[in-house]
Amino acid sequence: MLEHIDTSLIDWSRAQFALTAIYHWIFVPLTLGLAVIMGIMETMYYRTGDEFWKRTAKFWMKLFGINFAIGVATGLILEFEFGTNWSNYSWFVGDIFGAPLAIEGILAFFMEATFIAVMFFGWDKVSKKFHLASTWLTGLGATISAWWILVANAWMQNPVGMEFNPDTVRNEMVDFWAVALSPTAVNKFFHTVLSGWVLGAVFVVGVACWFLLKKRNKKFALSSIKIAAWVGLVSALLSAWTGDGSGYQVAQTQPMKLAVMEGYYEGQQGAGLVAIGMLNPEKKTYNDGQDPFLFRIEIPKMLSLLAERKLDGFVPGITDLIEGGYQLKDGTQALSAEEKIERGKTAIGALAAYRAAQAADNDAEAVEAAKVLKENVAYFGYGYIKDVNELVPNVPLTFYAFRVMVMLGGYFILFFIVVLFLAYKRDLSKMKWMHWVALLTIPLGYLAGQAGWVVAECGRQPWAIQDMLPVNAAISKLDVGSVQTTFFIFLVLFTVMLIAEIGILLKAIKKGPEGEDL
Repeated sequence: MLEHIDTSLIDWSRAQFALTAIYHWIFVPLTLGLAVIMGIMETMYYRTGDEFWKRTAKFWMKLFGINFAIGVATGLILEFEFGTNWSNYSWFVGDIFGAPLAIEGILAFFMEATFIAVMFFGWDKVSKKFHLASTWLTGLGATISAWWILVANAWMQNPVGMEFNPDTVRNEMVDFWAVALSPTAVNKFFHTVLSGWVLGAVFVVGVACWFLLKKRNKKFALSSIKIAAWVGLVSALLSAWTGDGSGYQVAQTQPMKLAVMEGYYEGQQGAGLVAIGMLNPEKKTYNDGQDPFLFRIEIPKMLSLLAERKLDGFVPGITDLIEGGYQLKDGTQALSAEEKIERGKTAIGALAAYRAAQAADNDAEAVEAAKVLKENVAYFGYGYIKDVNELVPNVPLTFYAFRVMVMLGGYFILFFIVVLFLAYKRDLSKMKWMHWVALLTIPLGYLAGQAGWVVAECGRQPWAIQDMLPVNAAISKLDVGSVQTTFFIFLVLFTVMLIAEIGILLKAIKKGPEGEDL
């Protein structure tokens, strides 16, 4: 079947899914971040009874609602694409992947839909306590939604809790809790949600500084800045901590991703982490003899500490992972990529033999084929790989995206510290230079989130599901022209939606919060 699939179909299908995911992720993190900040503001209203906090919370809720509505629309399209563009993937792992998505739809989405109505239209119609609960439950619903989506994504990065059924040719879930609570999922959830809180804080600080720049609503702006900056600082620090945990999980389950994140080819003990470096554009393959860097400055032994939690730990590089031969933690020798490909082909052949024996009612041959399949099924996906170089993701894209994410994470910590110092110890309302810095930091918040997803998704290529199913075997057999057409339709649609959201947000911001005393 794969021989008859146009490679451009794979590229266009990946491009369409990436386009949808990128646009969707513009809206989601702001939803998560604003939910926390407006919840804190309404809590202040509930505790003090001060109408100032009510009007402050309502302003940020208005921006939350605008962003939330468009985020839902892009998310729905994203889920439909699994069935349209990736039908082989959906068939192969639908019993596992579909479970968290179904829970997300049934539990989280309906929870959000129920309480968001009370949050927006229940002022003065329900008790203050019930309204406050509705605000927090709306944010909790969005967070739970993120949890189940990230559980599904984490399973693609580190498939656990399942067994391959040769009778149905599907992977089937055998341990729900292994899927739902895998260390990869837990780390991914906290790191991703915290990054959303950072963006929400950056957004609120930036918008509030616009009011200070325009000499409007000073009390509202400074109060919003103080709450958002505290949320942002705590979130940025915790995001750095969970990022370290995510790095450790990547090292254990996706060593190739870690290697390309570092432009790291030759494994060693006590490996250093590249702090600053420029890749050599002449290097095309792992064994072409070219030096991977034009220059680099390393932090000694830091990569070993990140990956193995010890300074002298061995970290395999891209060459090691392709050629194999190094010692694994269990004392066995790592297989080469060629050996994995051969075992993958053996698994695919054994599956075909099993099904043929079953059809012929030849139980003895079916049992033997099932035994061979079980011994090699862990390498099933490698059977679809034609060239070992396909196993190396895009090194420059992953390497630089990782550094953008990390550097911006450090910048946000410094940014919130400075904002809090100026807000409490100086007169921030008169510092125009800081107002401009805050405004220009808003797009950096979005850039950091997108860079993180580039690392997570591009760094695991060519796998749709790590080691189990490459993208070239996960795709639907469609007409390339239809995928190209829908790509450009979605590009125009999402761009119009984004422009519309920005326009509506700007109009709401210019109008400002209710009340002259703000």
